[in-house]
Amino acid sequence: MSDEQLPERSGTPGRAGRTAVVVGGGLAGITAALALADAGVRVTLLEGRPRLGGLAFSFRRGGLTVDNGQHVYLRCCTAYRWFLDRIEGAALAPLQDRLDVPVVDVARPEGRRLGRLRRDALPVPLHLGRSLATYPHLSLAERARVGRAALALKGLDLADPALDAQDFGSWLTAHGQSARAVEALWDLVGVATLNAVAGDSSLALAAMVFKTGLLSDPGAADIGWARVPLGELHDRLARKALDSAGVRTEVRTRVTSVSADGRGTWAVEVPGGTLTADAVVLAVPQRETYGLLPAGALDAPGRLLEIGTAPILNVHVVYDRKVLDAPFLAALGTPVQWVFDRTDASGLREGQYLALSQSAARDEIDAPVAVLRERYLPELRRLLPAARGAEVRDFFVTRERTATFAPAPGVGRLRPGARTKVPGLYLAGAWTATGWPATMESAVRSGVSAADAALGALGRPRPHRLFEFEEAANCIVPGNTPRTPGRTPEGTGVPLRGETR
Repeated sequence: MSDEQLPERSGTPGRAGRTAVVVGGGLAGITAALALADAGVRVTLLEGRPRLGGLAFSFRRGGLTVDNGQHVYLRCCTAYRWFLDRIEGAALAPLQDRLDVPVVDVARPEGRRLGRLRRDALPVPLHLGRSLATYPHLSLAERARVGRAALALKGLDLADPALDAQDFGSWLTAHGQSARAVEALWDLVGVATLNAVAGDSSLALAAMVFKTGLLSDPGAADIGWARVPLGELHDRLARKALDSAGVRTEVRTRVTSVSADGRGTWAVEVPGGTLTADAVVLAVPQRETYGLLPAGALDAPGRLLEIGTAPILNVHVVYDRKVLDAPFLAALGTPVQWVFDRTDASGLREGQYLALSQSAARDEIDAPVAVLRERYLPELRRLLPAARGAEVRDFFVTRERTATFAPAPGVGRLRPGARTKVPGLYLAGAWTATGWPATMESAVRSGVSAADAALGALGRPRPHRLFEFEEAANCIVPGNTPRTPGRTPEGTGVPLRGETR
């Protein structure tokens, strides 16, 4: 890239304290750029891909617009809801009026396979009482033990660092949960939100998910999802919001190094030139962050490389007719986890397009398409009777081998906060210390925290609307105390994906 093609330089930074470069155009980077620009900072956003949105994006396949994977959010995801409002996309990703999840167990006789997880208009924990009492996939004794475990979970202190060292599976066993209860309830929710089974998950992150999503506010777990392709939200509308805020956005621009001159000026190297700024936000994955960190930025930068990753496999099937009446369902007794109807969002005019979201897919992520086709099409015929006579018009898969950070016990001590040891350099990303698992909510929260830390150092006032989602969270999250956002120390997080990616 020639000097003439470079993003507009930030000028001479330092005294004015009003220029920033954000590296990475996923949700964390977009959020940080918007927050900084809303406070009057002149921002350049750099993204190596040809589009924005990170790992929540869309692409074209023939006449279809396909999301790389199914992403949903919950009503308790106050930061992501703020983000949708900020880019004027909330109407395109509405929430359920009330939590309602069909759960089909194909191991049971036909006619007795359907159960539901739904809430009533009652206070916590009574809002789930009737659903649990009538949930057919657990015995009466198992349901009673689930209730007792939920009360024990509600009593955990999310600020206790000891929770991070324990695994959720052992805790469930110690609290009387059978293997069936783990499969039919705890992992049904946990695998989708944590991208790991209970035995591989930190108790701290699991407790955060269940306390916030199911045991805080009656409506906290109501599910929302995009009724349009993700690219419409996270690329087109996000770019429109960035443009309106005055952010200079450059895609296909990969940063090769970041350095400080010791006088408060940062140099960001890209092919063909250098950008200068008062502040830099690195909003890229942990390994890429490690490669860009200048010496002394973190006490133990090698910890970033210790944060593991977990894959997600997405199976896409186009039928010649409608085979699923619900917008989505969860499945038991089959390798299939969650199935979503993406027909309207994809632009399909005839037939039905289903997307299977397969989290914690380490054993399948590299399997050939032919193998996956032989495995999943018969399972869909078992799960959906109408699929037995339907023609499969297309079958393909998308793979995210490093979709999320692995929520393993001990990961909390590895996740850095927004601030580094070098003034003017900040970190963002769902893998940083947000207190949340790797979700869209965590990504947006990290972007706000990084921007807030930068604004404090730059002497810029924080836009009031950035407080709105945190004020809402303080009303929802049990035991959450008000704080000064973005002021968490390195390596800690404030407990507040839920999200199925």
